[in-house]
Amino acid sequence: MNKQSMTDTIVSAKAARGLTWEAIAKDIDVSPVWLASACLGMNSAPAAIAKKVTDHLSLDDDVTAALVAFPTKVWDQAVPTDPLIYRLYEVVGVYGDTLKEVIQEKFGDGIMSAIDFSMEVDKIEDPKGDRVLLTLNGKFLPYKTW
Repeated sequence: MNKQSMTDTIVSAKAARGLTWEAIAKDIDVSPVWLASACLGMNSAPAAIAKKVTDHLSLDDDVTAALVAFPTKVWDQAVPTDPLIYRLYEVVGVYGDTLKEVIQEKFGDGIMSAIDFSMEVDKIEDPKGDRVLLTLNGKFLPYKTW
């Protein structure tokens, strides 16, 4: 089973059971952001966690094996058209250079890791309209001189 078939199977099983990433993650004790990423094929899962996911959704061992398999992280290089994903693309387009400048002033010449990394998505209730709080937490990796 490839990652796309795995994703289709997991998303279908999740929908059929009326589950959320948050609920599944709580039941198997992982981050809902990480869980969704692994189930959408962008990360591999340790075997024990993959088994918990597939047991929770009553899925076969081929799905477990696909969850454990190392992904090839490829995504569409075109400008995204989904409104939510486009807004994140827009944030990076508008504020990317600003973030780079501020991060490098604080840390030096380097990058934020997306490997030694965590992310949280929180809802902040506000009478003027609920807010989305994204927390990106990555290790700073300085460029080395040799």
